Amino acid sequence: MVTVRTVISVAASKGWHLFQMDVNNAFLQGDLAEESAHDHSLFTKKHETDIVIILIYVDDLLITGNSKFFIEEAKSTLHKCFKVKDLGELRYFLRIEVMRSKEGVLLNQRKYALELISDAGLSGCKPVATPMELNHKLTTVNYDNHVDRTDDAQLEEVGAYQRLVGKLLYLTITRLDIYALQYRF
Repeated sequence: MVTVRTVISVAASKGWHLFQMDVNNAFLQGDLAEESAHDHSLFTKKHETDIVIILIYVDDLLITGNSKFFIEEAKSTLHKCFKVKDLGELRYFLRIEVMRSKEGVLLNQRKYALELISDAGLSGCKPVATPMELNHKLTTVNYDNHVDRTDDAQLEEVGAYQRLVGKLLYLTITRLDIYALQYRF
């Protein structure tokens, strides 16, 4: 995610356009027959002062650069080699909304957060500053057995809890204050 934020930041600071493409059937393109220590997600092409940057994340491509010619050439090459869909100007990438203004680029996960609230069944709930008891200790079943604690209900669906924690951590990409909340108390 650092690479995504860096490429968007460079494009914003340089005033470059950001474009998005989507690869159809990305997992059906073939097998890699070699091992490499190189990053296979970031590609650049430079000629004199012109540059185009292509960032690939699974089947999503982010394209930017200072040369419209290089960008169009890259898009054309991708169309010839793969089944890709040109999604135009970058608006939504990896569940992150990208909004441009004269001042720069704003990354926003509002839609993702609302989906997360809905998926957790909390759409009708009223927001509170601290939805959980302060300093609540979460323990493992092994720990509870070791100290003979029986009053602590066991989590029924561990996988659902783990997925929710992962989704909340992903939400901290643009909302660092969510991550910081756990250290305020």
